[in-house]
Amino acid sequence: MNAPTPSSSDTRRAPAGPLDAYFKITERGSTLGTEIRGGLATFFAMAYVVVLNPLILGTAEDVNGDLLGIPEVAAMTALVAAISCVLMGIVSRYPFAIAAGMGLNAVVAYGIAPLMPWADVFLLIIIEGIVLLILVLTGFRTAVFAAIPPGLKVAIAVGVGLFLAMIGLANAGFVQAGEGTPVQLGNGGLNGWPILIFVIGLLISIALYVRKVRGALLLGIVITTVLAIIVEAVFGDGGDRLGWGAIVPSLPSSLGDVVAMPDVSLLLLFTDGGFNIVARWSDVGVATVLMLIFTLLLADFFDTMGTMVGVARQGDLADEDGNIEGTREVLVADSLGTVLGGMGSASVATLYAESAAGVAEGARTGLAPIVTGFMFVIAAFFTPLVSLIPFHAATPVLVMVGFMMLTQVTNIDFKDPAIAIGSFMAITMMPFTYSIANGIGFGLIAYAFVMMVTGRARQVHPLLWLISVVFLIHFAEAPIYALIG
Repeated sequence: MNAPTPSSSDTRRAPAGPLDAYFKITERGSTLGTEIRGGLATFFAMAYVVVLNPLILGTAEDVNGDLLGIPEVAAMTALVAAISCVLMGIVSRYPFAIAAGMGLNAVVAYGIAPLMPWADVFLLIIIEGIVLLILVLTGFRTAVFAAIPPGLKVAIAVGVGLFLAMIGLANAGFVQAGEGTPVQLGNGGLNGWPILIFVIGLLISIALYVRKVRGALLLGIVITTVLAIIVEAVFGDGGDRLGWGAIVPSLPSSLGDVVAMPDVSLLLLFTDGGFNIVARWSDVGVATVLMLIFTLLLADFFDTMGTMVGVARQGDLADEDGNIEGTREVLVADSLGTVLGGMGSASVATLYAESAAGVAEGARTGLAPIVTGFMFVIAAFFTPLVSLIPFHAATPVLVMVGFMMLTQVTNIDFKDPAIAIGSFMAITMMPFTYSIANGIGFGLIAYAFVMMVTGRARQVHPLLWLISVVFLIHFAEAPIYALIG
């Protein structure tokens, strides 16, 4: 008896080989070329971390007045991101990229380093990563993710989109701190070549996107970077006369400006002073150390969750309740990334919302972050070339991705007051406080409160009540520190 002949659709869905089968490329409607393009788009959208993280960590003093150094932090930032991205791709098989978290690195540089030596700071980060890993392996972290109502998960995704848009607009200088107002348009107006380049880049990205050009976002970055280099060459002076900011677009003048051997002297810095934790943190105090670990844990925990929800929904990788298959694997890889960040002295490594740039290009599997990871390896050797891309050329992509993620707002049930108010708080507080974790915290607290006052407290998952209390404690850190001190 002959075996039934598979239909054309079944044949089309069959994996093309072991690589296809493992990463589910065909199953998720992607191709190898699409994954490579998506990985490149993600890299260029988040490559600024190789510049920004060193400017924050490398210039901050610890309790002894010691500096890590910009070149050293730049090298380790790239290498930690490279290893973490590859690890995420292989373990989770999802298009999530990892690198040193913006915001979290500021907490490390300005909130923790003034209290202890750098070696002790990174040991604390490693411990935080291990605690996160334990929470994942015990199922607690996954249970928290599943306990959040679907409507709030959508709101988290929308909030992440607005947060990305705010990052893009702020980094480009399109919006700035105002005189008498929290923010304003530019420096009182849209003045200067860099902002013009940003506007042109945004228009190019919009045009390519609505015309459905393949690689629209990546192509937009490349074209805008070329324009920025031309403008700097014609009107600039080789410095920052035009006001580019941290990255001035210019062609390298010598081979030494292109290739640089990564400085890995900060690797395993946490081993300095041995492993006597009690002795190392005796001056700071146990209560303060626990509060610092708690602060990092809370921010890292919910930043990752918010990014995972937002990016997964953007790529139709989540079910109708906002859950994704393999959440545990994603969170394991993320926790290991945090440990690697501490070992490499690159701050807390976490999922990047800029992964949505790759998803917008069609990336749906773990091959994309593997490509991103290899690009970070190259970046470690070619830091000057990575620094070629100014914020004004890369940030239009973040604004476009923010728009794409905002479209999900129609899936929120605004007729339910608890979901509506909780969603409103989550969506608005992320960009307004410049923190994904803060947005999630205020959203969950508002949801639980409205459920309570409307007589539906029993319908709230017990874990959400616990998380709400934890967030309340977190938001009250200042008076708690005062009591401790």
